[in-house]
Amino acid sequence: MKGSRCECCVCCRWSLSGSEQFALRYADGPQLYITEQSRGEIKNGTILRLAISPVSLTARQLLERIQSHGIDARLEALKELAKLSADPTFAAEFINMEGLATLARLVESGTHFGEMLAFTLTAFLELMDHGIVSWDLISVSFIKQISGYVNQPMVDVSILQRSLAILESMVLNSHSLYQRVAQETTVAQLIAHLQHIIRGNRPVKAEMAHQLYVLQVLTFNLLEERMMTKMDPNDQSCADMCIVICSQNPVNPAMDFTQTPPGMLALDNMLYLAKVHQDTYIRIVLENCSREDKHECPFGRSAIELTRMLCDILQVGELRCNDFHPMFFTHERAWEEFFCVCIQLLNKTWKEMRATAEDFNKVMTVVREQITRALAMKPPSLEQLRVKLRSLSYSEILRLRQSERMSQDDFQSPPIIELRERIQPEILELIKQQRLNRLCEGSCFRKLGNRRRQEKFWFCRLSLNHKVLHYGDLDESPQGEVPFELLTDKIPVSDIKAVLTGKDCPHMKEKSALKQNKEVLELAFSVLYDPDEVLNFVAPNKYEYCIWTDGLSALLGKELGSDLTRSDLDTLMSMEMKLRLLDLENITIPEAPPPVPKEPSTYNFTYNYG
Repeated sequence: MKGSRCECCVCCRWSLSGSEQFALRYADGPQLYITEQSRGEIKNGTILRLAISPVSLTARQLLERIQSHGIDARLEALKELAKLSADPTFAAEFINMEGLATLARLVESGTHFGEMLAFTLTAFLELMDHGIVSWDLISVSFIKQISGYVNQPMVDVSILQRSLAILESMVLNSHSLYQRVAQETTVAQLIAHLQHIIRGNRPVKAEMAHQLYVLQVLTFNLLEERMMTKMDPNDQSCADMCIVICSQNPVNPAMDFTQTPPGMLALDNMLYLAKVHQDTYIRIVLENCSREDKHECPFGRSAIELTRMLCDILQVGELRCNDFHPMFFTHERAWEEFFCVCIQLLNKTWKEMRATAEDFNKVMTVVREQITRALAMKPPSLEQLRVKLRSLSYSEILRLRQSERMSQDDFQSPPIIELRERIQPEILELIKQQRLNRLCEGSCFRKLGNRRRQEKFWFCRLSLNHKVLHYGDLDESPQGEVPFELLTDKIPVSDIKAVLTGKDCPHMKEKSALKQNKEVLELAFSVLYDPDEVLNFVAPNKYEYCIWTDGLSALLGKELGSDLTRSDLDTLMSMEMKLRLLDLENITIPEAPPPVPKEPSTYNFTYNYG
């Protein structure tokens, strides 16, 4: 502030006249000016310097220099302006001199490039951040010019970052600029450019991550207007559209879209599905029409509630989002495509749950969990999202819930861990007996190396006393159990030396097409027995492979290590633990046993049998 007591004292000490022409500034950091209000914030040891007062000379001189014809002088002036614009005192003076309008005209002219443009945009953003001037006063030509820098396929990173920051501030500070920015800057125009910048450049990738997050927020917020717009119940054209896309209100279909959210956004999503993915839309509708009435999934209600759910998950209309999702930058209509993927998931989950109208809320709860779990995996594209959602079936969600409940704190207490350790051998023995019983029933296998059109089969089963493996050829695949009398060959279990799997099997080392077949390799196992003989197997599927390798391991007294055993163990352990802890539900299980009480002083309460 000009002519303050601090400046007067300094000027007097150094015999400088015109103290009102000077001001004190911090020598380090942002180099802000000292005002009467900020004098109390000066700490001991802070280095200050005497500078030309912003009121009298600095602001006016910089304004003149940035309009000069000399390129070097203009560049130096813009560099200094970019630093000083962070100071609220200087900013107020510079804006009062129409300096902000001058910068806007320089941008609109399109004559500045490179460093000069970068410093111009930096100064403009700093001045606007003080809130002295409303963002609503920004001209359309200025918005077009800033959007043009963002949309260019090759542009300097510093210019791109500042341009995105300006667009962000426009949208966050002015509701009227939402649509204007959306018209000038589309996601499709940004995708290739952003990918080029980010690829292989870690520092730039880190810097751009925030800007991409901001762009995602802006993209979602552009949906807010439609999300909060109600349909006019008297609009006949809208009502006709609602009837076409299966409204749940036959009297007045427009009433379905009067709740906000999701408002008209739900109708937009349904129309996009019906027009762009017509085959998918028709398939969903026909599937539900062919079901029993009680199992029909209401398409209209599902789409409306799903849109509401997606808006909530992605925080549409909020100034901040929970997370960044790169897949929304892989398609021009990413939001609509996201809805189309999720509505198919909803229809699939409805079928898996065999739901009725009364189960609608339960289905939506499961669908919400499927979507949030898939998004947490950060799929890089919509196709990857589709793959992850396909793996999160209803049965998988139930399994995950069960597994997570078992890993809760209550299940990690010492008494529970001790109980699990006691139960586990019993469960493993149960699994072992099941595997041996399955070997006693036997399985059919295809013969290897058979090139004839007619396939050959052979059958193998374990004797009921678990002492002999019986096997023999068959002319065709059996429909039931094969009696021991038809299996002419046998191997005593006592002669079995080892069980080999995968690449270690002798029949997988031969030079044949089977060696290159990964599926066959994963299903192959061999039994080595005396004297140096081998019996080769290729299981018909992964389940039979696990059954036989586990059963043979059990016969040899080895551990059961298949994926099926681990899955069965988890399932059976969970069930057994829940049954044994059923009476302790909602009761806190102590970490340690209770203390043993002291011995009584006398034992007179006992009965003397003598």
